[in-house]
Amino acid sequence: MPVHPISDAARPRRAGRRPVTSRSEIEHIALDLFTERGFETTTVDDIAVAAGIGRRTVFRYYASKNDIPWGAFDEQLDRMRRTFAALPPDVPVMAGVRRAVLDFNEVDAQEQPWHRRRLRLILGTPALQAHSTLRYAEWRRVVAEYAAARLGMSPDELVPQTVGHASLGVALAAYEHWLTEDNGELLELLDVVFRALERGLVPEPAR
Repeated sequence: MPVHPISDAARPRRAGRRPVTSRSEIEHIALDLFTERGFETTTVDDIAVAAGIGRRTVFRYYASKNDIPWGAFDEQLDRMRRTFAALPPDVPVMAGVRRAVLDFNEVDAQEQPWHRRRLRLILGTPALQAHSTLRYAEWRRVVAEYAAARLGMSPDELVPQTVGHASLGVALAAYEHWLTEDNGELLELLDVVFRALERGLVPEPAR
């Protein structure tokens, strides 16, 4: 069995050092381990040891290892709902979706490299695909609920569901493109594809 080298971020904490307790610190350590050892071969115990905490502390933040790459996703969905609720009623539906998606993807500059690693892991790890499907469905539901409320329909009707699926599709296209560009700006890419969706994917006239 090969022995994996342990990076500084993944080494057990020395006695007397403050154990990691914040969600972001745990996620950073986990992302280091996932990158170094592979997602499937890294255990929750590995993460707990590297962070100097017990596995119960890890599970205080995350229901499973599969949830760690998604971070505070449920809280972000609640934020997205609040963004939708605060939009003026005269904003066109798809323009409202664009605004909310851009806000949802607003990340502090120091977190940008971690966000890139997080998305690369989520989009490129087969073991995460089934779990990702559940998360995508939750995201689409929030968008469909907004579209339904604006259109006077049920979120389960075809048109709001289509808005949710189309929005997720162009967002994933922007994410995947961003991961191929070292210096690309995610928010700019999202703005481009959602404006294209607003136009019915018709190219913007040349200026």
